[in-house]
Amino acid sequence: MSARWNHRRLLPLLLLVAACSGTTTPVIDPGDGRNYTFDLGPADFVSGIDNPYLPLTVGSRWVFEGGGERTEIEVLTETRVVMGITATVVRDTVTEDGELIEDTYDWFAQDVDGNVWYLGEESVEYRGGAPVSTAGSWEAGVDGALPGIVMPAELVVGHAYRQEFYRGEAEDLAQIARIDESVTVPIGTYSDVVVITEWNPLESGVVEEKSYAPGVGMIMEKTIRGGSGSAVLVEYTPGG
Repeated sequence: MSARWNHRRLLPLLLLVAACSGTTTPVIDPGDGRNYTFDLGPADFVSGIDNPYLPLTVGSRWVFEGGGERTEIEVLTETRVVMGITATVVRDTVTEDGELIEDTYDWFAQDVDGNVWYLGEESVEYRGGAPVSTAGSWEAGVDGALPGIVMPAELVVGHAYRQEFYRGEAEDLAQIARIDESVTVPIGTYSDVVVITEWNPLESGVVEEKSYAPGVGMIMEKTIRGGSGSAVLVEYTPGG
């Protein structure tokens, strides 16, 4: 984590939320994102994504299981240009009892400071083998949508940021909850894990935690408020 925290770029994000002592529920600023801006261009981004907590190397593959669902994530060879930025394409498929229920293509890019940005997604939900909804799909630069940071370059407890912004459709927020954790999942025990709290003001009361291990990425996610459920990493294949 050698890249510095870029306050010029992230200050508007850090003002969104504050830590609430003694509770896992974040305090959400009443602002609705109207003042959120994005001032980076293609020259501010690098080729490839090597953030240690979200290494998206072509060919990398993660498999999660939990709640009767199996999620497979793979970094594809293809790229997509979003707002002039060449983004890495990651495919995320979810199956239940062997039946496809969601198929998503996510677009990510890393800036020169090491922050990984989320530039949008194409998501299709399935029922009985047939597509039924594309709700949640969005693209930065289209209809007022803007990218957000999905993994900061520097991890400081209490720092908060907007992961995406498409008003009324995609408004996920996140906050660094803990660092230097030790977490065990079926394929092993990981140290120096960072735990990130995530929530969406469009889904009132629901709060999730995601755990990320260096050199691997996400290894576990669980709902800690407003519901239940978890998923753990059961397979990991590094790319390259």
